[in-house]
Amino acid sequence: MKKIIYSLIIISSLGFIFISANLEKNTSNPEPKIGLNVGDIAPELKFTNPDGKEIALSSLRGKLVLIDFWASWCRPCRRENPNVVANYNKFKDANFENAKGFTVYGVSLDKSKDSWVKAIEADNLTWTHVSDLKYWSSAGAKLYKVRGIPSNFLIDGNGIILAKNLRGPQLEAFISKLVVKEKTIEELDTEIKASVEELEKKLTEQISKLDTKSDEYKALSKKLKSVQKMKKMIK
Repeated sequence: MKKIIYSLIIISSLGFIFISANLEKNTSNPEPKIGLNVGDIAPELKFTNPDGKEIALSSLRGKLVLIDFWASWCRPCRRENPNVVANYNKFKDANFENAKGFTVYGVSLDKSKDSWVKAIEADNLTWTHVSDLKYWSSAGAKLYKVRGIPSNFLIDGNGIILAKNLRGPQLEAFISKLVVKEKTIEELDTEIKASVEELEKKLTEQISKLDTKSDEYKALSKKLKSVQKMKKMIK
């Protein structure tokens, strides 16, 4: 227990030093744009659920989300639903690199509310459901250029598209790779040591470029001494 607490203290200290050291940011990767390709930010969707409440896709930020386009009248969709249910139950409480928990945002292309609601109940689809009940004129389907169902987009906790049209065993296989497994104390120790060494190297490089009489030099030198002290503690 003491070792776990010690590791957490070191991690917290490193985080503070990383932020306050004002290290150079990597600007080589451009900000993602809103679009429909993998790596893009999924366009916003906002429709009403069976109870008439408007629910936005963005309200699920922080979770891994499967945007699932389907309909009660679509036989392939209904055949795929048990697979989606199985994955929902398996991963709904899992932790991922950029998300906590897994859920589904079901967008129905139904035109009959009664048929839509009955299908949700019959297939035991216990996640978020929305629809404008406009059949193939669905605004969501048009926005996402959906020309056939079932169709889906998997997005991370930041709304970034990770994959498209994952069905059957592909869905479980892909999500399984995103699950973050708990690390052992030994693995945490190794990461901490590597982080300390990396921070020491970067601080040393920055300090070497500064005037030894400057306030920034003095501030970074102080942080470097703290990092070097940590390095001795974890050897």
